[in-house]
Amino acid sequence: MAKTTRFQSPWWRRLGLLVLLLALGGGLTYLDQRGDNDSGETLGNTVGEPDYYLEDASMTRYDEQGRAYQRLETPRLVHTPADDIIRTQTPHGYLTDDQQRQWQVTSDTGIMNRSGEQLTLEGDARLVQPEQAWSLETRTLHYDSRKAHVWSDTSAVLRQHDQSMRGDRFDAWIDEDRMRLTDNVQGRLPQQSQSQQPKDQGS
Repeated sequence: MAKTTRFQSPWWRRLGLLVLLLALGGGLTYLDQRGDNDSGETLGNTVGEPDYYLEDASMTRYDEQGRAYQRLETPRLVHTPADDIIRTQTPHGYLTDDQQRQWQVTSDTGIMNRSGEQLTLEGDARLVQPEQAWSLETRTLHYDSRKAHVWSDTSAVLRQHDQSMRGDRFDAWIDEDRMRLTDNVQGRLPQQSQSQQPKDQGS
C-alpha cells in the first residue's frame, strides 16, 4: 500500500509558529527602541525632575561683612539639579545697596542660579525705590548682584508721583544711585498750576 507525504505535519506547524513568533518579537523590539529614543529626546529638552522644593520660603544672602544684600520671599520654591536653577512663584524681594537702602522687586515668577548672583523676574516685574518714590514696571527684569546692576531690555515704564516715562530699555546701578532709560523714550510731565509753581523769593 502506497503512502503519501502530508505537508500539514506537526513539524511544519511548529516551524511556522516559530517564524511567526520571531517576526512578532522583532516588531515589538523595534517599537520598543523607537519609544526609548523618543523618550530620550523628550527628556533632553526638559530641565529634569526637581530634587527639592520649599513652601513659604524666605532666602537671605549675606556679603563677606555679614550684611544682608538680597532677600527673596516666595510661596513656592523649586530647585532642578540638571541646570542648578532655583525657580520661584510670585516672588517678593529686597535688594540692599551699599547705603543700606532697600529696593523692592516683585513679579509673577523668578529664576535664580544657586550662587544668587543672577536673578531674572518674569511677568509683571516691578522695581520700587520707596525713599525716592519711584517705581518701574516691565515684563522681564534682570539683576546682577556682583555689579549691583538692574536692567530690562523689554518695554519699561518709570513712574514718580504723577510723572511717567516709557522706554525700550532700562538700567539702574543701585550702589551708584544712577539709572537710565533709553531707546524710544516718551514721557508725560503734567503741567503745574499757578499755585503749585515755585514763587520768586527775591525782595
